[in-house]
Amino acid sequence: MADEKPKVLNEISEGTGQFDNRFVLWRRFCAETGTPIETLPSDLTGEAREKWEKLKDERLHKPAEE
Repeated sequence: MADEKPKVLNEISEGTGQFDNRFVLWRRFCAETGTPIETLPSDLTGEAREKWEKLKDERLHKPAEE
């Protein structure tokens, strides 16, 4: 089936670590919205996608404070 996506492992890589901001934010988003953790951000649609983008912009794309 061409539409099937390969399974993505929910593992913490040595390169990012379990406290990487993106990882923590995604886990929080999934918990708050009831989204399965295996879901990829690119799989989100509609209101869930808008909420994720807003959360990402607020938490990950802040300019560095001096």
